[in-house]
Amino acid sequence: MTVLFQTVAASVLAGFASMGIAFFGTTRLNADWLKRLVAFAAGLMLALALLDLLPTAIDEGLEARPLFEILLVALMALFAIDFNLHAGCHHSDEGVCAHDLARPMPMVLVGGALHVFTDGLMLGAAFLVDPALAWGMTLAVLAHEVPREAGDFAVLLTARWGRSRAFAWNAASRLACVAGAVLGYLALANARSWVPFILVVAAANFIYIALTGILPWLRHERGAFAWQGGFMAAGIALVPLWARFAH
Repeated sequence: MTVLFQTVAASVLAGFASMGIAFFGTTRLNADWLKRLVAFAAGLMLALALLDLLPTAIDEGLEARPLFEILLVALMALFAIDFNLHAGCHHSDEGVCAHDLARPMPMVLVGGALHVFTDGLMLGAAFLVDPALAWGMTLAVLAHEVPREAGDFAVLLTARWGRSRAFAWNAASRLACVAGAVLGYLALANARSWVPFILVVAAANFIYIALTGILPWLRHERGAFAWQGGFMAAGIALVPLWARFAH
């Protein structure tokens, strides 16, 4: 199996399996199990960032000081992007961001497409360096996309899109993940010196999502620490186990 073929296969899996799980699975899964999946994703993303992506960037020739400078800039940039994207939200008494469903629904799809396009670019870069690492990233992307996909479907259905229409248009937006992966692979194949920088940005993205998006949300779930901690530990443990058996 060629590396390019693996890149395409991984992007299809990351983009479409998460959508399928969100669409067909969340209505059948107990809400507690969905939260455990999210905790698993948080552990997996943190371990991938700190134990795989950043060390691999160093192995690819990036020195420690530039690495941490890029990591810091990327984290600040992600905060700025996140802050501006949520500037139009208002919070209810429960602290939940309530989106104005009167806005054009295509913006939900465009936002999702841009998100998975970026995921695809990072997967393409990772496959150039280490396919085993890239497949681990694929699992992390898939896991953290499930709750976001479920949220997108909830918004579309609340806005009175039919289930078939919401599924079809969301599936079309998932093609951006495949396009991003192929573009990232082909573009960076002739610019390998940029790959370590992309790996650091990918690590920053995983760290930011886990620390600012997932863990604060899980912290409000009182009485579930044992389950959440266990699933988070499982996500962390999977990374060294995967590295050991994949090489």
